[in-house]
Amino acid sequence: MLNDRSCRPHRRAAVLTLLGGALLLAASAPGLAQSQTLRIAVEGEYPPFNAVADGGKFSGFDVDIAQALCAAMQASCKLVKQRWDRMIPDLVSGRYEMIVSSMSVTSSRRQQIDFSDPYYQTPAKFVAKKGAPLDRSLADLRGKRVGVQKGTNHEQFLASNHAGITLTRYETLAKATAALSAGKIDYLFGDAMALDKGFLKMPKGKGFAFVGPDLRDPRYFGQGIAVAVQKGNADLRARLNQALAEIKASGRYDEIQKKYFVFETTPAAFGVTQ
Repeated sequence: MLNDRSCRPHRRAAVLTLLGGALLLAASAPGLAQSQTLRIAVEGEYPPFNAVADGGKFSGFDVDIAQALCAAMQASCKLVKQRWDRMIPDLVSGRYEMIVSSMSVTSSRRQQIDFSDPYYQTPAKFVAKKGAPLDRSLADLRGKRVGVQKGTNHEQFLASNHAGITLTRYETLAKATAALSAGKIDYLFGDAMALDKGFLKMPKGKGFAFVGPDLRDPRYFGQGIAVAVQKGNADLRARLNQALAEIKASGRYDEIQKKYFVFETTPAAFGVTQ
């Protein structure tokens, strides 16, 4: 949430090269035919990272990144809309080959699945009515109603560290922001970019603002956002990492980033094998 989710973005020649590599990786994975299309899970409920229009068209930063990677890997890819809480279980079961939906890398997730190098990183933050108090220790949250999207690292952070709050879990970020607007909760916790673009920069976000510190605890928020693949699929992971390096070097990544954000999203570990 700064919460995770965004297939929530990127230039053509470089993208095509990168995407092609990604597809070849997936195609070389155990049980995949050489010509099989790579299926990519996207939540579609986490703008500006990923969203689905009424006509079923996917859009967002994650989507553009996924398409750029597929182009770089010279692979054929298909986006699959998926509920956030089913992302990992259905990747493990083989419903799709990759998740490109703003999923952060954590040690607990690494026990079930593998990740590419990170493709972006943002902090977690709280949003509340302008002027709401929230100090660096987060002591002001005690006794308050706090909303969060369920199944996210943001939920785990709050549940593990702030027993004095009334925590309400929502299926999507959109439902959580609607609850904040309606006064059903006092604070909303999530990914800073998702909250900024999907709420604060929109008419419904008028009168609200970020409050409190940037939170980057690696125990909960990982080392960045990456592409998830099935455990042990080293070939696909290697091709994705090569494709990521290519779209960064070609300028395609920066082109996509500037399309959505006015600040830097490139993770410090970009291009470094984890």
